[in-house]
Amino acid sequence: MTSKHKRPLPKRDLSLIDPYQQGKSVLENTVKPIKLSSNESSYGPSPRAIEAYRSVENALFRYPDGAQHELRQAIAEIHNLDIDKIICGCGSDELLGLLIRAYAGEADELLLTENHFIMCPIYARPQGITIVLAPEDNYRINVDSILRMVSDKTRMVIIANPNPPTGVWITGREIKQLHDKLPGDILLIIDAAYAEYVADDDYDAGFGLVDEFENVVVTRTFSKIYGLAGLRIGWAYCPDHVIDTLQRVRSPFNTTSAALAAAAAAVRDVEYIKSIREKNTSSLKKISSSLTAAGLRVVPGVANFYLASFAGVEGKTASGAAKYLESKGIIPRPVNSSTDDALRITVGNDAENDAVITALTEYMSNRDG
Repeated sequence: MTSKHKRPLPKRDLSLIDPYQQGKSVLENTVKPIKLSSNESSYGPSPRAIEAYRSVENALFRYPDGAQHELRQAIAEIHNLDIDKIICGCGSDELLGLLIRAYAGEADELLLTENHFIMCPIYARPQGITIVLAPEDNYRINVDSILRMVSDKTRMVIIANPNPPTGVWITGREIKQLHDKLPGDILLIIDAAYAEYVADDDYDAGFGLVDEFENVVVTRTFSKIYGLAGLRIGWAYCPDHVIDTLQRVRSPFNTTSAALAAAAAAVRDVEYIKSIREKNTSSLKKISSSLTAAGLRVVPGVANFYLASFAGVEGKTASGAAKYLESKGIIPRPVNSSTDDALRITVGNDAENDAVITALTEYMSNRDG
């Protein structure tokens, strides 16, 4: 090949990465499908957040506040946290990517659980990092399983709590047990994207561990219960030395003015978020009861989605159910494609949930599959 026909080549490991596949949003011959494939809020953001978003329309020629002060102040006040340990990003996934890039590299290991946030390995592999997966018990994180997988090459452990694709969570006591047995030079990251949906006293997002120790980070997002997925805004609570590191590698304007304003208003509207959590909990109970009666197993979770399992159901598959739902204008998200036994479905509004229940009940009762 002559030099003019050569082309730049990416890093070798990039060919091993499966590109992120977002939830389907379009159906042929359906103008406005019921999109339940991406764990978005079906209730939308707080009216106060919308008002704050609109308030910056005349200042779009200005750079956003690189210090993110207003949002950091709001988060600190509502969660009773140290403002100096808060940093915001373009979704929590940007912050996870920066942490991976900053704290691990060639020949290091990133330890994840079997069901994890799919962007973590996508961020890690270009750095030459080896991904190690700890098995779970029936979709639930197992602390002993994680600890057995720790090696002298482990640099980071990332757990999602509650965990996709089920919304199952582990207690604060279990997270403390995990941390207590990790070496101090391993960074434990708790991805708590769905924390606001959990009302149980045994749940602990991990802020206390961040305040007490040097190797714990908690990430949060405004994309889920706050309904601001379109603005791409998230945050992390970190020890001081981690904040210092992230400030050195992040873009100076990695969050927009509109996102900062809307998120600050959203986090302060505590009553609105409480109402969404209560609606979500009520909907999950109804959905679980109805689908169980139809012959499905619904994995018990607390987030704004649920896992419908077709494992062991003769003549029924996740792909068959997905096709049937789509024929009714409903978009779910298949998981476990190798076994074809589960669908992850976002909790919708009442009408959307009723449509799912009706469609899946019909599918289960249809002898032709």
